[in-house]
Amino acid sequence: MSADLLRGDHHVHSTFSDDAVSTLEENVAAAAAVGLAELRLVDHVRRDTGWVPELLAAVAGLRVPDGLTVRTGVEAKILDTAGTLDIPRLPSGVDRILIADHQFPGTEGPLGPSAVRERLAAGLPAEDAVADLMTAYERVMERHPGNQLAHPFSILPKVGLSEELIDDERLEQWARTAAATDTHVEVNEKWGCPSPRSLAALRRAGARLVASTDSHDAADVGRYRRVRELLSAAEAAG
Repeated sequence: MSADLLRGDHHVHSTFSDDAVSTLEENVAAAAAVGLAELRLVDHVRRDTGWVPELLAAVAGLRVPDGLTVRTGVEAKILDTAGTLDIPRLPSGVDRILIADHQFPGTEGPLGPSAVRERLAAGLPAEDAVADLMTAYERVMERHPGNQLAHPFSILPKVGLSEELIDDERLEQWARTAAATDTHVEVNEKWGCPSPRSLAALRRAGARLVASTDSHDAADVGRYRRVRELLSAAEAAG
């Protein structure tokens, strides 16, 4: 397991997100305190979000300690299997879009976990649901190359499904798409994903991995336990 991977936290929220409690300044101080070399400050956006320039200005005004690089990002959910994102027109200066499966991307738009569970209970084959998710991931990476997958597959347990339902061929295809589109894939502390099997596929494909806490509180910045376990298990899996 590369120690360098754990010297970055590529998904940290601030009070620009309505569900986070720490300021940008508090996150930077926490990152410096645990010895991080890289920090990506990220907040949630939707199509009608208008404060991204304010976020960028606030980040530009931060006092950053020597040895720490601070980058920016916005987190947007996938809306459908065509790979549409719920994102506003972005000004220059946003380093990376974090592509998130906050809801289940259906053919006609996003579905909440309860709606997917109802469809599964009514007879929707689990394999078909998983196929839709994989299609959405592949298309969004192709439409928005050079960005980052946030907590990949975290939606599956919320709807009662598992990464184990993804067949080997489709998983390898997903990993190759990540590599071909220069998509960074995060190993996420908060949600404990993706699985060691998925991480092993990404490594075989040559995709770039980054570590993230998905912190909403500065006390969690750069503090990894599940990420270490996932990376170690992925190495063992080959």
